[in-house]
Amino acid sequence: MIANSLNSDEYNAYYDRYLQKIPGNLELGILLLENKEEFLRLLDKIKPEDLTYSYAEGKWSVAEVIQHLIDVERIFQYRSLTLAREPGIRLPGFDHDAYVPMSSAQNRTLKSFKKEFKAVRDSGISLYQSFSEEMLVRKGFVSGSATSCRALGFISAGHTKHHIELFKENYNII
Repeated sequence: MIANSLNSDEYNAYYDRYLQKIPGNLELGILLLENKEEFLRLLDKIKPEDLTYSYAEGKWSVAEVIQHLIDVERIFQYRSLTLAREPGIRLPGFDHDAYVPMSSAQNRTLKSFKKEFKAVRDSGISLYQSFSEEMLVRKGFVSGSATSCRALGFISAGHTKHHIELFKENYNII
């Protein structure tokens, strides 16, 4: 499945902002792998002392953003698995702003973030590769919107790309 094969009825229009950030001609597994490598290269440029940096009052620290990405990966993988196994299900949303302060991200090391992101993303790649074509197009409702299993995988990659760009623009991580 490639991103430009998604139909607008497979996801909430809010996620267009993430989907526009990814190449439309890559198969989902390859996209997630390349996206993982890009993010890990960015993490290699971060120094441990950068983890507490926040570019403005009230904005997340580097550590909190990384933890947010890991949390979203896990949640979207759960959603994908659930839609693949139980089409038509209605899944609630989650408040990412409530998750971040409860994460204790400030107590984590850069090494632990790298290890966890890699493990979680690799798990997601395996998950999506395990799905049949039929499973990938199964839909349910996420936060009240019709959503397909495959759309969540593409959105995950776009969400990571979005934060890579924000790291470069706002956190001065090149």
